[in-house]
Amino acid sequence: MPSIKTALLALLALFTVGYIAIWVRHLFARAGRPGAEPVRPPTAFDILVGAVTNFFDTLGIGSFAPTTAVFKFRRNVPDEQIPGTLNVGHTLPSITQAFIFIALVKVEIVTLAALIASAVVGSWLGAGVVARWPRRKVQIGMGLALLAAAALFALKNVDEIRLSHEGTPVFAGGEALGLEGPLLVAGIVGNFLLGALMTLGIGLYAPCLIMISLLGMNPKAAFPIMMGSCAFLMPVASAKFIALGRYATGPALGLALGGIIPVLIAGLIVKELPLLWVRWLVMVVVLYSAAMMLASAVRESRPAADPPPRPD
Repeated sequence: MPSIKTALLALLALFTVGYIAIWVRHLFARAGRPGAEPVRPPTAFDILVGAVTNFFDTLGIGSFAPTTAVFKFRRNVPDEQIPGTLNVGHTLPSITQAFIFIALVKVEIVTLAALIASAVVGSWLGAGVVARWPRRKVQIGMGLALLAAAALFALKNVDEIRLSHEGTPVFAGGEALGLEGPLLVAGIVGNFLLGALMTLGIGLYAPCLIMISLLGMNPKAAFPIMMGSCAFLMPVASAKFIALGRYATGPALGLALGGIIPVLIAGLIVKELPLLWVRWLVMVVVLYSAAMMLASAVRESRPAADPPPRPD
């Protein structure tokens, strides 16, 4: 049904224009507001992070966990602003991915539209909660999300190793390009939860790919579903983070500006790479970042020591 796919792409274009308008308006308003935190331009390193993470994101690695690791190592984004910065900065590259994969990869259109809609609703509700969380709660939530991301990297790698040794992968998937009945309901519920969790910083790609495979669909059909979900939900979630100012302007701009061209290169030219060792490396980095995030939460939960008594 090409007419429905065309309508979906046209709606995505409207989302894109609306999101850019909201973001630009907020940046100008923030720059002209006395006493507001200044709008910082992106550094060359911010743009490089956007380029590298979004290149591998297009190939299925995911961008949220690696970007969080970079932010935590460099300490250039306050912990409470990391979820907003991830969503705001990676939105435009994710939309670019969605245009490519929705247009080029076959998937049953009702399944695609239903799972995208459920993810958007989940992200709207999730962003309204996470954007108001205090710093320590964000640290604990993101630490746990990073541990979950590391586990998903490990599961994906074990599956590839089993497949390369002619074993049976755990998440083998099937040949279906869509879902019906109870399986469709399960997919809608699952993507709703993944959309809500994404606002906390756990990427949607790996868990969505596993869910699609477990429901019996062709894993390749997961790409337009997971990238379309992100493309529609991220502007919705990001609008809340932008409205509350809960993101770092320079790093977010760097992710957006650096990410679009590498997405086009990865999606239209490279298309596929052996990523087993890249995922192992990312898993180690993500585990270390999770430990740092949780350690920060523990450290900041301790009451400050009383100052020494003043001499009489």
